[in-house]
Amino acid sequence: MSDELIVCRDIYKQFPLPGGKGEFTALGGISLTIRSGEVLALLGRSGSGKSTLLRILAGLIPPTSGSVASDGKPVTDANDDVAMVFQSFALLPWLTVMENVELGLQARGVPRASRARRALKAIDMVGLDGFEGAYPKELSGGMKQRVGCARALVMEPKVLFMDEPFSALDVLTAENLRGEIDDLWNTGTFPSRSILLVTHNIEEAVILADRVMVLGSNPGHVRGEVTIDLPRPHDRASARFKEIVEHLYAVMTNPDLKVPVQSAAVRQASPFSHPLPHVRIGGLSGLLELLAERDSGTEDIAHLADRLAVTADDLLAIIEAATLLGFAVVSNGDIGLTDLGHEFVSATILRSKDIFREQLVARVPLFDSIVRTLKERRSKSMRGDFFLDIWDEYFPREDAQRQFATAVEWGRYAELFEYDSGDGSIHLSERDVAI
Repeated sequence: MSDELIVCRDIYKQFPLPGGKGEFTALGGISLTIRSGEVLALLGRSGSGKSTLLRILAGLIPPTSGSVASDGKPVTDANDDVAMVFQSFALLPWLTVMENVELGLQARGVPRASRARRALKAIDMVGLDGFEGAYPKELSGGMKQRVGCARALVMEPKVLFMDEPFSALDVLTAENLRGEIDDLWNTGTFPSRSILLVTHNIEEAVILADRVMVLGSNPGHVRGEVTIDLPRPHDRASARFKEIVEHLYAVMTNPDLKVPVQSAAVRQASPFSHPLPHVRIGGLSGLLELLAERDSGTEDIAHLADRLAVTADDLLAIIEAATLLGFAVVSNGDIGLTDLGHEFVSATILRSKDIFREQLVARVPLFDSIVRTLKERRSKSMRGDFFLDIWDEYFPREDAQRQFATAVEWGRYAELFEYDSGDGSIHLSERDVAI
């Protein structure tokens, strides 16, 4: 029996853009293997195509090109070898806990007595014994997700897919449920041979996984993988655990950092094809001021996430913005202010705007491109839709709008250009018109 349960090769996925404007590439040449007896985590920022890849492997959507095989057989329809736990609880409110858990078995035609026996075993496994007759409205968020886990486990899949299963829960509930899943796996009582976990939570990946595959964005691609070389259960207090977490923070905050097994599809270069981190100026300034308060001027990124109580995606975006603009550097899992970062924090408002402006023009080609485009027009202005349409070539519409909104906020703060929300036009600032 092969230990390769699911194998995908060179997966590409394109989605059509609105108005027939071409296609958006979500995944660009991804290959991976899920082996028997392992927990594999897909770790990536929002927009790296994690959930899209999961759905392709589950046979819920087809790839544009590439191949997927499950237990040696090509996947051309819903993959019977897998079951999925979703981000949302996805329970049917008119069914009891027992009926929700039995749903998949009923669809497969399993006899009533057999599915009742298997459902009760799964319900007991996730700690919901005694709640078989309860309805979803009577359950807490954590209990609802336990039902979602039981509904997947009762199918006894070869591979359990978990799509950010704890992201909708409060911190304590998520920690409790995460620990119980880990305990089931470590004691050998887990009904699946492997788990594929999608997450953007770095510590969660290191706690649960044996391998972490790091994904990059635009399009989604494999940057490389990190083996979690720790005895189970993974001890958070160990020096090696902290070392791996800090390494992954360094990888996630530095898109250019090389990771083993690098395999990245490269998009045609354009100032508009490199995404801006979606960060408010206030959030960026807040991080820099926090670092400035430290005597050393540096902070451990993993500890910073705990102190600020923000999501990993939000923190990584702020750190990316700080390093992109030259205000901070990341090294060995620590972030520290540069001399320019210290100057930015301590400057007057007018001087800080000048520093921000200088860094935007010098370090982010996008803003130089926008300003030069506006200068070439006699009116020195243009409808914002023009730039939004360019972003549409590289990103889904929703993310293109976020890119546009971020660029407008940064450009206005730097006094490079102004945006008129009334007619949706962008025009050069008075200081640039005079140049």
